[in-house]
Amino acid sequence: MKKLGIVITDGVGFRNFILSDFLTDAEKQFDEVVILSCLPASVYEGFLQKSKVIELAVFQEKFSNWFFRKTKEVAHLQLHKKNNFGITDNLKTNQSKSKTPRGYATRFIFKWTSFFNSENWIQRYTNLQQQSFATNTIVKGYETLFEEENFDILFFTHQRPPFIAPLVYWAEQFKVKTASFIFSWDNLASKGRMAANFDYYLVWSDLMKAELCHFYKRVLPEKVSVVGTPQFEPYVLDRYKTTKDDFVQHFQLDATKKTICFSCGDISTSKNDELYITTIAQAIQENKIPVVNFLVRTSPAEDPIRFESFIEKFPFIKWNYPKWILARTGHQEEWSQRIPSKQDVTDLRSILEFSDVNMNMLSTMSLDFMQFGKPVVNPVFGNPDNGLYNDQRFLEYPHIQKVVDSQATRIVKNEQELIESINLYLDAPETDAENRKKLVQMQVGGELKGTSKRITETLLKWSQEK
Repeated sequence: MKKLGIVITDGVGFRNFILSDFLTDAEKQFDEVVILSCLPASVYEGFLQKSKVIELAVFQEKFSNWFFRKTKEVAHLQLHKKNNFGITDNLKTNQSKSKTPRGYATRFIFKWTSFFNSENWIQRYTNLQQQSFATNTIVKGYETLFEEENFDILFFTHQRPPFIAPLVYWAEQFKVKTASFIFSWDNLASKGRMAANFDYYLVWSDLMKAELCHFYKRVLPEKVSVVGTPQFEPYVLDRYKTTKDDFVQHFQLDATKKTICFSCGDISTSKNDELYITTIAQAIQENKIPVVNFLVRTSPAEDPIRFESFIEKFPFIKWNYPKWILARTGHQEEWSQRIPSKQDVTDLRSILEFSDVNMNMLSTMSLDFMQFGKPVVNPVFGNPDNGLYNDQRFLEYPHIQKVVDSQATRIVKNEQELIESINLYLDAPETDAENRKKLVQMQVGGELKGTSKRITETLLKWSQEK
């Protein structure tokens, strides 16, 4: 009898591992499956066959938990900042001038870790963080959970949220194997330290495996498995497929026109989206771009209120507001409590399949559209000199440099380049097609079909290892 615990941390994890085939395949591979959910248990209604859900109490970090976590994360950034602009940029955002206990502590941490940031020191900070959980009331409650469930392996669908670290703490106490999926293409090369150490790791590609072993020297290559990502698996599942007629009717488009789609990021990293939408819309009005349908998909991570004025200003724009519901308020990371619907996955797939050109500010949506062979334009107008939010700095991030080097997209830095690139792809959509295929192959290992099965088979194998 083999028992799998699955830790779902947020709405994206719900989309990737519940709305894909993962849960169905897990229930086939394992005798028992338990979801440990950082989301309300009610969101799983209608998705379970023989699994059960345990809704976790919301863990709030105390100062000691935060202090050792922050020290560990900053030390990781200090250790790897050389010749890595993404990590250097991330390090800057962690600095604080606040005159609060955490502000003073952050400045101390920066000074301390500028000297003590080796992998050995990072492991010390990790151990201290784990020890700091021992007296936390909510974390003590997790002990009962582990006593009662007797997992063979605990699978974390995201490696970074700080509130998963207490679960790893108890897994270590009960000698339960842990495995983590690396959540996104930029997490290793540009982000901070993982929440904890895991026994095994699932990664998208050989590239991601190499990055993992580079940034985490103690991770053994044989403990890492390349499986692809369930993020894209719904694009090959029949239950989300629609026709082009459905697409045109659903978004009230003109079937005689081609469709261009701008997909927004959230306001924290994609502050110039309003400018890009305005630039494209005005170019359409001025016939600099031939008559097209213009569809904008907003970010599911935020309320689209910042685009309210555009509805009156550009009435010809069609809008897709992702159908994600806020399942719980008051959470320390409230964006994580937004839950996608089946309808939204269907909507997204139709947009990817039937749009002719995509524009986005260097997001993973580039890879989404490329799953359907669609050309992508990445506008980055902002630089340190022109007063705009400096999104050109992202071009120096390692994962984005690979996009630049691949020549799989058109990266444009001004209005003229944006318009020319859109028109080029509308006239000759096969332009850069081979480069797009190569980028997808580099970033995503394995066929989309069967991704979930590969993951569950790997987890079962690991659960049986002595």
